[in-house]
Amino acid sequence: MKPATAAKKLEVYLQATPAEFQDGVVSREELDALQADPPEWLRELRRNGPHPRSVVAARLGVSISGLARAGITEALTTEDIEAIRDENPDWLEHERATLAEVRRQEAEQKKKPRR
Repeated sequence: MKPATAAKKLEVYLQATPAEFQDGVVSREELDALQADPPEWLRELRRNGPHPRSVVAARLGVSISGLARAGITEALTTEDIEAIRDENPDWLEHERATLAEVRRQEAEQKKKPRR
């Protein structure tokens, strides 16, 4: 698979991975091996980042769209994420509430019988 696909499956920011990972092709066996026994570079990326937007959004408890609305379009480090959490800006509270409402509505839709 392409490095971008492998990075997405590993939940790491592709541009922060080693050059040999970015320039190569990753087989399913190699991906499984990376997931089962991550090398130090992968552990370090997962621990400190920079993290892709999907991970940033999950750690902040907002949607990726919510990040975009807040003007956050780049990868962030764990330190950056913690700083946002500590600051707890208005947009963060608003986007968390928005995501909670969307999830509540989706749960209600799943409960409704289909016609």
